[in-house]
Amino acid sequence: MTEDNTTPSNHFIRNRVRADLEKNSFTLMTRFPPEPNGYLHIGHAKSICLNFGIAQEFNGQCNLRFDDTNPEKEDEEYVESIKHDVEWLGYQWHNLFFASDYYEQLYQYAIKLIEIGKAYVCDLNADQIREYRGTLTEPGKDSPYRNRSIEENLDLFQRMRAGEFQEGERVLRAKIDMASPNINMRDPSLYRIKYAHHHRTADEWCIYPMYDYAHCISDAIEGITHSLCTLEFEDHRPLYDWILDTLETPCHPQQIEFARLSLDYTVTSKRKLHQLVNDNHVDGWDDPRMPTIAGLRRRGYPPAAIRDFCERIGITKKDSQIDVGVLENCVREELDHNAPRVMCVLNPVKVVIENYPENQTEQLDASNHPKRPELGKRQVPFSREIFIERDDFMEKPAKKFFRLAPGREVRLRYAYYVTCTDIIKDETGNIIEIRCTYDPETRGGKSPDGRKVKGTIHWACANNSLLVQVNSYDRLFNTANPAASEDITASLNPNSLEVLPQCYAEPSLADAKPGQAYQFERSGYYVRDSSDGADGKLVFNRTVTLRDTWAKLNK
Repeated sequence: MTEDNTTPSNHFIRNRVRADLEKNSFTLMTRFPPEPNGYLHIGHAKSICLNFGIAQEFNGQCNLRFDDTNPEKEDEEYVESIKHDVEWLGYQWHNLFFASDYYEQLYQYAIKLIEIGKAYVCDLNADQIREYRGTLTEPGKDSPYRNRSIEENLDLFQRMRAGEFQEGERVLRAKIDMASPNINMRDPSLYRIKYAHHHRTADEWCIYPMYDYAHCISDAIEGITHSLCTLEFEDHRPLYDWILDTLETPCHPQQIEFARLSLDYTVTSKRKLHQLVNDNHVDGWDDPRMPTIAGLRRRGYPPAAIRDFCERIGITKKDSQIDVGVLENCVREELDHNAPRVMCVLNPVKVVIENYPENQTEQLDASNHPKRPELGKRQVPFSREIFIERDDFMEKPAKKFFRLAPGREVRLRYAYYVTCTDIIKDETGNIIEIRCTYDPETRGGKSPDGRKVKGTIHWACANNSLLVQVNSYDRLFNTANPAASEDITASLNPNSLEVLPQCYAEPSLADAKPGQAYQFERSGYYVRDSSDGADGKLVFNRTVTLRDTWAKLNK
């Protein structure tokens, strides 16, 4: 169970559930029904948080049900990844079901529809069915097979199940109204023939129910009270109700639609995510640049931040594009509170402190979190040679540059004041070493005579640091709406990953566990990756910068 401090905001589904519970006494039942044909993404997180969160809030129950009615695209790998993602987000299902659990019941319900004259076997192929269906402005026309007898339909449907026909040769259709203004009600298909191996039922079935048919009956079988789904199913609700009303199921859930999550600089189409993976534009479903929950987890996004984000954006009836910065700020806020601070130099240049004793190393006290003293302190080694960020030195300092420069004094975080006395360059003019002196009276970063310095920089001890690899991740796309183009590869950000193989970190990071988050002081938030680098170095992934650098760049 989750324990967020976020106060739930009112939205129409929450108000609807509350009103329903005030009218009648019942146990609220919801469900999260993903198809196991890919990894879950940030859009699914909104649905997970809504379905599980509403059930939690009103002392109800939420099932996890896999819509496994399309065997060609589904796999056990996706089943396991979805279960992991739901649990990682902080939720636990009441029951775990599969639509395939109900295949026999669904088949018997189809028999009932045939017996009461509400379904028939149709020999039209897919193109012909589409042609007969009509358009938004023109009614459809009846299939020539619509008035087959009940006995003939029963015989043909049973033979479909027995495998006597080829794929596409026949389908079972509902008999509703070919002139309905809602195209979904123009005799939709309920079953099709498919010779494909199913990840759970193997080759037991060669006919598979369509989603619209299986979904509503599965809801009814499980006693779902509120079937929450995204807006694209709003036009399907009359069919949802027609099937349950016609079959007179004991339970008739309410279908309620809400706007799906559309996040800028992101694609959430499973087809396009498959393309990114299959064409090697990313390194798998859990690539930290992917919007999958697995990718966000590997990038270091805390589950509490994702839950907070889903609560903040709310639930509406209107589709809108959400600024990805909202999600990133939720991550910053969560990590700012919980991530311990460490120092890591990403682009190092050596500094030699000439008046510091050779062969001496001292241990300096460093706070693990400036706002949370209960997290304690750590020891950071310091010696004559250290590394600092190359960007923290400028030979000819620009205006408002307050870091290290020739003749300038700065504070080394947790350590001493140092003053640059000289620089050493290679034959091409690149600075390879900076010479400094230090004031031994300023240990801990405080001056006994009260003098002030404008710059404080972080560092790493050259002789006692940990050599690590840092993957500096950025947004995968460089346009706000990459899904607007059919070719999403045209919007890929060529700088979405920068690998920094020679970074120096304080030795406390040697104990970092995979998934453990840190703030690299003055750089951003980072997480220990689930795997090591090729040469055995620890790998840290950048989760998010300290500030929204994209917002500044795009002003």
